[in-house]
Amino acid sequence: MTGAVLIAAAAPAATHWSVSAGVGQAAALKQSTSGDLGVHVGASATGHRAHPRKSSKSPRSSGDGQSGKAQPASTPTPTAEPASPHVRHRKHKHAAAGSVYDNPLRDITGLIPERIDQGVDFGGSGPIYALGDAVITNASGDNYGWPDGGWITYRLTDGPGAGLAVFVAEDVRPTVAVGEKVTSNTVIANMFAGSAGIETGWSMASGLTAESQLPEAGSISGAGPFPTEIGLNFEELLQALGVPAANNRYDSPYGILPSSYPADWPATLGSSR
Repeated sequence: MTGAVLIAAAAPAATHWSVSAGVGQAAALKQSTSGDLGVHVGASATGHRAHPRKSSKSPRSSGDGQSGKAQPASTPTPTAEPASPHVRHRKHKHAAAGSVYDNPLRDITGLIPERIDQGVDFGGSGPIYALGDAVITNASGDNYGWPDGGWITYRLTDGPGAGLAVFVAEDVRPTVAVGEKVTSNTVIANMFAGSAGIETGWSMASGLTAESQLPEAGSISGAGPFPTEIGLNFEELLQALGVPAANNRYDSPYGILPSSYPADWPATLGSSR
């Protein structure tokens, strides 16, 4: 269900994303007060197709590369050794009421937690909210680098994640416009029960695609291996807000968590009240 945008020029399809233009989140944080709304990407790369819904009955293998989406010619090699399981990925307590952020999936009907990949996958239908105060940087229903075309990104403007960018993709249609200021009470998209479900996670600051594809996060594309460290970080934020845990959250993660992301979301949210 990982609808990654694989950017290919002369390189083969298995080549990981390399950045010749744009910046990572760490650099973006330095610009979080500059008023830059990011890049509105109207076109997407090709090479991904819709896929059957993943079953929630049994966890997926995290490193087999069989995501159900179009796969590259060969499986990418992770840039970092997987961490030992059960070391840091404990079950977190939910953040106390009054956190600066709120559960963006709180009104989804039939919410099904699925796997962590570049972001976190879910099934269900209904309204999706912003995490908190933010500015919309992309709002597209036809970005077909992601199954079913949904691609919404926003940059947080308040709280411990201020300056970081979030994406919501796949079986969603935007209800907001680029440049719009939103809060945790703003419905930014409607999720429909399509073939892919949704994916949500940390976006590149440019809004081009998932942050996991930048070298600072391990250069992990839609082919995996999964779960990614940065996807796990976003899942821990969602868990702290009351979203059910993903089915592969205790698998050994791949990639890197950039230093710009809080490593302990429950503690960070508790101190930001």
